[in-house]
Amino acid sequence: MEKIRLGRTEFLVSTIGFGGIPITRLQADEGARLVRHCFERGINFFDTAPLYGDSEVKVGAGLQGVRSQVIIATKTFKRRKSEAAEDLEKSLSRLKTDYIDLYQFHNVADSKTLDEVLGPEGAYEAAVRAREAGKVRHIGLTSHNIDTAVIACKTGLFSTIQIPFSIIEHDPAEKLFPIARESGMGIIAMKPLGGGLLERADLCFRFLQQYRDVVPIPGVENTGEVDENVAYYSNARPLGEEDRAEIERIRNEVGTRFCHRCGYCQPCEQGIEVWKVLLFKAQVKRFPAHAAISMAKEVMKQAEGCIQCGECADKCPYELPVPDLISESLDYFRQFCCEHGVNA
Repeated sequence: MEKIRLGRTEFLVSTIGFGGIPITRLQADEGARLVRHCFERGINFFDTAPLYGDSEVKVGAGLQGVRSQVIIATKTFKRRKSEAAEDLEKSLSRLKTDYIDLYQFHNVADSKTLDEVLGPEGAYEAAVRAREAGKVRHIGLTSHNIDTAVIACKTGLFSTIQIPFSIIEHDPAEKLFPIARESGMGIIAMKPLGGGLLERADLCFRFLQQYRDVVPIPGVENTGEVDENVAYYSNARPLGEEDRAEIERIRNEVGTRFCHRCGYCQPCEQGIEVWKVLLFKAQVKRFPAHAAISMAKEVMKQAEGCIQCGECADKCPYELPVPDLISESLDYFRQFCCEHGVNA
């Protein structure tokens, strides 16, 4: 697989990387084997995080014996120096490695959080000390907020920026990427398939291939998905007029009020699996009516317990009105059941 340089770093990374969330749904040995399959297909950039369940463990197991041939990126959600230093040691242990190639501050959502990370006794100090000790090679940052990402890029303190980028979240191309490039930063695209919302992987990747210096890190759950993704990048073709028209149609259909399935709103004290509740409208397009209803019944019962506390909205990095979306999805589910003669 073709390699590109990741910003000003010395890393030559595959044009498509590996996102470490979906393997949490696999058994330990399955997850490790899938990671190894990615490596064998030419993928050498692996992104994970402690927040992703046992993802680091599976990545570490899958890359045993080939450590020097891969680039491993992980993250810390800690904002203070001592806590970030402790987090790093745990990641090193889980990944079974002596060093992290790219250590990122996870989901820096606003300027206040960025100031905390960069301030006295902030997490950045821990990363710099780890870099001096050889435990970290480069320091990066992830965010879901373009304005915050721009501020971070202008500090000149980070080697990379990771942000959602896809056919439905395309603003970074104009608002962020030029600034990141001026700073010599590598650009990593999370959620290239809209967090699983988008079905046209071929279209999504052809869109991304317009941006040669942007490395997408789609999550995968089986070898078929890996092989398919690699094929898209081995046989790239430009977007045609019909493709552009379809992208515009999808953008209009999805709009801006959609769940990105990032999971940052969890856990809910009422036991509601928010992203599953908000998934129902997409499910009715993919499955027969009665199958979609059957799959959603349990989570919709959870939704009935929503007390509109607003905690999920406060935690949402996209500032979505989550309680309102839950109510809307529940109403839609009830209406859909009624139209198909099923008791909700």
